[in-house]
Amino acid sequence: MREEEIINYTELADQRIIEIFKIATIDMPDAERLFSHVLNAQHIWAQRISGKKPLYGVWDVHHKGNFERIATENFKLIRAVLQDNPLDKKIQYSNSQGVQYENRLDEILFHLFNHSTYHRGQVVTLLKKEGYTPPVTDYIMLKRDQLL
Repeated sequence: MREEEIINYTELADQRIIEIFKIATIDMPDAERLFSHVLNAQHIWAQRISGKKPLYGVWDVHHKGNFERIATENFKLIRAVLQDNPLDKKIQYSNSQGVQYENRLDEILFHLFNHSTYHRGQVVTLLKKEGYTPPVTDYIMLKRDQLL
């Protein structure tokens, strides 16, 4: 699978979750906190790869009205990172506690996309509990529908 396809999949799946938040008429603080975490992690990793300081903390909570803008900015950053760096490039970074690590870009991207999928599943469970029908975000179903 090409990296662009997994980026497109993650972006589409996130957007489908954001659409539920856009139509939601009730506050869902747990779901909003968890989806904020997804967006924060994407941003933080893109900034780490770029050698820049992240604007958001791991658990900062964003208003659901800002989810779409943040997601758009994140995927723009992620695509720029891929354009500027080979997948086997070693990236040195510090975690949120300041501990230094080094991983290849492809390893970081695998983690980033897997992390997003994991937490989207948790968000969907919270949306269901509030009575919302979760959107289809399964990769194979989106592929079959030729959305990817």
